[in-house]
Amino acid sequence: MANAPITLSKPQGREITGGDLLAQALKVLGVDVAFGVHGGHLDSFLMGCVHAGIRLVDTRHETCAVQAAEAYGKVNGKVGVSFITANSGFSNGLAGLATALADRNPVFVITSSPPLRDAETNALQGFHDQVVVSSPLTKWSHRVTITEEIPSLVSFGFRTAMGGAPGPVLMDLPIDVLFQPVQQNRISWGSLGKPFPFRPGPHQAAITASCDLIRAAKRPALITGSGGQSVENTKALSVFVDLTGIPVFHGIKYGSALPIDHPLQSGVVTELAKFPYIGKEPPDLIILIGARPGTLMAARSGAILPHKGTKYIQADVDATEPGRSLSTDLSVVSDSCQYLLALIKALGPNTTKADKDWIATATGLKRLPSGYENEPEDSSPQKIHPWHGIKQVFSSLEPGCILVIDGGECSSWSAQLQEYAKPSLTLFAIGHLGFLGNGYGYAIGAAVAEPSKQVVMVQGDGSAGFHFAELETFSRHNLNILSVIANNYIWGMSKHGQDLMWTDKNTARPVTTLNPETKFEVAAQGFGNAGAKVDKYANIESTVKKLSKEPMPALLNLIIDAQPIHPGTAAMINPTDDPDIIVVPYYDNLPRPMFKDVK
Repeated sequence: MANAPITLSKPQGREITGGDLLAQALKVLGVDVAFGVHGGHLDSFLMGCVHAGIRLVDTRHETCAVQAAEAYGKVNGKVGVSFITANSGFSNGLAGLATALADRNPVFVITSSPPLRDAETNALQGFHDQVVVSSPLTKWSHRVTITEEIPSLVSFGFRTAMGGAPGPVLMDLPIDVLFQPVQQNRISWGSLGKPFPFRPGPHQAAITASCDLIRAAKRPALITGSGGQSVENTKALSVFVDLTGIPVFHGIKYGSALPIDHPLQSGVVTELAKFPYIGKEPPDLIILIGARPGTLMAARSGAILPHKGTKYIQADVDATEPGRSLSTDLSVVSDSCQYLLALIKALGPNTTKADKDWIATATGLKRLPSGYENEPEDSSPQKIHPWHGIKQVFSSLEPGCILVIDGGECSSWSAQLQEYAKPSLTLFAIGHLGFLGNGYGYAIGAAVAEPSKQVVMVQGDGSAGFHFAELETFSRHNLNILSVIANNYIWGMSKHGQDLMWTDKNTARPVTTLNPETKFEVAAQGFGNAGAKVDKYANIESTVKKLSKEPMPALLNLIIDAQPIHPGTAAMINPTDDPDIIVVPYYDNLPRPMFKDVK
């Protein structure tokens, strides 16, 4: 027990078990909440959480539990903790691990398994080796075999989740390890209770080269991604842009790292695609901070990130990321905040700010008039124009909400219009895997992390069907969540993609339609939520305000038109009549000549 960071607390009437040791180790690491679904394998741990003062938030599906932990960590900067039971629950939770790894979210997932002695005996919930199955979807996966090693391994797991590029870890604790009484004189504490390592800073030569590029730029811009999202990063970024006057855009996966009303907050990165249409030169320098170019930034096509005449600095904590999908002029391996602080110091207080005309042009992109502005708000007697409808929903909210955006084409409309909501934070649930239905888990995690703020989850009627039973979770835990379903009776991006590819109206549009008779608002009431349906623009504002004042979670079934097709969908499909081009939806088209000799 030498150098023990804590004195273990013995529950009344029973011995300290492995489950207690796990819970109390998590408490030392600052864990206050864990998300999951019950399973008898975990009861020792769950009882330990109650004794240790860790709140348990139970969902209706393990995917949502892991994703709630994701969002909880994203909102408060901690490692999110989730618990999922052996094999069946574990299998349901794999989708959560997949999104956390792809989107770099630090999550600590606890699962259990049959007793160690029962290996290879066809034991209940013991068929899949959970460590083997989860290894490709985690930064680290491990089975604990000795109860007294729990604190040391938990500490290592947390450091792994947060170190370098953040991501998920999974710890499998067999039921006998969790229920085993602890021999306190044999506990291995490891680094539990010791400070985490400092985040890495940039090489001095990288700072010097960065400053040279910044000083030489006439039209600099900065793009932040999920790697640049934290309270300390926001503070450092605010100082940096006030010093340099560089306009800041943000990636599609996460909302602005600057306050929504900051004068240099220039909106989502897709705004950069407007430069050719307004006859202005694009940036001659783009600084990417914790932002990963790829499909979500159309990096290979150059539609958003220019390929000619633009220099790139890419700073990322992961050394493999700079230059992965975009040719960079300067690659910097560093924590985002440390990079910004080093730039601030090196540039000094007398740095020349970016040109005022350039700032006005870059920050003004998001304010350019929309082509939909003059179209009718109601597309038909019982359908609302999607642009007008979502804009009016957002405009009717009180400023400062947390916006969770889910769905395919619905997410494109919502991302474009998010600033009308004046959110304090925006979470884009679909991520790099293009998952639908993540909004439910993200909304739960955000609402638990920030109970004083309204969480507004916006999704299409397609994504709404994935985890609809979580509305019962919203109600049972009395979460301040307003669900908005933009309902057009189709899988929007799917059907519209087919419409763009096959223009003949007589050609089938397979598996893209949904049931117009679905009454989401009625089903929501059955789960203990307030519910309302709106199919006329004039009724949106009053209904949103009424639902927002309800003392329970609420759902708005917003009936929108399937037209127009969002320009983002058209850009992703990129149809053409050129006979020498093969259209590859959602990716880059291929030149047909390369296949001429193929029989």
